[in-house]
Amino acid sequence: MRVLISGASIAGPVLAFWLTRHGFDVTVVERAATLRKTGGHAVDLFRPAMEISAKMGVLPRIEALATGTDRLTLYREGRPQPTEVDLTKLVGIASDRHVEIMRDDLSEIYYDAGRDDVEYLFGDSITAIEPDGEVTFERSPARSFDVIVGADGLHSNVRRLVFGEEAGLTRFIGGYLAVVSAPKTLAVPGEMLGHIGVGRLVAVYTADHLDDARLVFMFRSKEELDYDYRDALRQKELLRDAFAGMHPQVDDWLGEIDRTPTFYFDAISQLRMNIWSRRRVTLVGDAGYCPGPAVGGSTSLAVLGAYVLAGELARADGDHLRAFAAYELQMREPVYRSRSFARGAARTIIPGSRAGVWALTRGVELISLMPGSLSRSLARLNTKGVRMYDSMRVPDYGEVEV
Repeated sequence: MRVLISGASIAGPVLAFWLTRHGFDVTVVERAATLRKTGGHAVDLFRPAMEISAKMGVLPRIEALATGTDRLTLYREGRPQPTEVDLTKLVGIASDRHVEIMRDDLSEIYYDAGRDDVEYLFGDSITAIEPDGEVTFERSPARSFDVIVGADGLHSNVRRLVFGEEAGLTRFIGGYLAVVSAPKTLAVPGEMLGHIGVGRLVAVYTADHLDDARLVFMFRSKEELDYDYRDALRQKELLRDAFAGMHPQVDDWLGEIDRTPTFYFDAISQLRMNIWSRRRVTLVGDAGYCPGPAVGGSTSLAVLGAYVLAGELARADGDHLRAFAAYELQMREPVYRSRSFARGAARTIIPGSRAGVWALTRGVELISLMPGSLSRSLARLNTKGVRMYDSMRVPDYGEVEV
């Protein structure tokens, strides 16, 4: 059975790995000329994604490249004294098993795990998908596939071709995210330095193995802003306006956006699709159910979704309609819970009032002062909130040992 996957970031390589282990013939098409090195931000892997990574045999490499960021110094706007936070205790509330890793590093690890058994078409993209499975590419000759999977992110090309334009499928949840590469001298490995004010948050961090530091900006907006996703100059203007006058140090950080080799800017939006499959096509990860960049555990959700989709295709012996239905049934609860959590997380992480800023900084400070065993015990009482990541079940598909 021939499967085409569009996208070689996270969900795509994980899906390709498991499909080949189940005996499928897999091709991955990726628009970028090589594996993407976008200077992206750090992402979190929680228990389900770590269990799946262990099954793939890549967990030791993931843990070796963890950022190691375990301390946060956070300044409230207008206050000279910072709040010191033990991030290990804060993360311990969400999961007993967790690792933070740079997105580019994680993508490369998953790619390396299965690349010898997968055909990769870099520098190409899908232009049309016919009901009978014939796929037309920008560069490669047309080919037929039994199943086509969109694993190409929030702004999915496959989703656009099959389900229509993005505007009718996304829901803006009130914020924007920017990630900027900056000189490594701005940060110290293991420590994050940040500033928070009403409706805005910025932080800088690095890791031992990185050649640079990463600046992460998040800010609130009641309405979606007017800009073209290809217009970086306009995006940088919006970012400067959002953080103007926050702090002299933040002004210096804003100066890096004109010198950076990599700049990422996007709305914090959710996909609101009730189904992710149509005919021979299905969606996985952010392409089908992004809960919101940086606020909803989308990376762990993508890893889980890719593993489940591969398992259900194997269990259905290639009957893609039966497999798609089972895949959507398995993933529906984790997806809906992640969406709900992300909406609340966006409001909490970027408070809209002075009282909210005080409550957030005081709350994380108190958690970091608690004995670790106490904070974890309190968290276990709430599997519908932050603890939901650990409560997501990893099905057993009787896969071969790696």
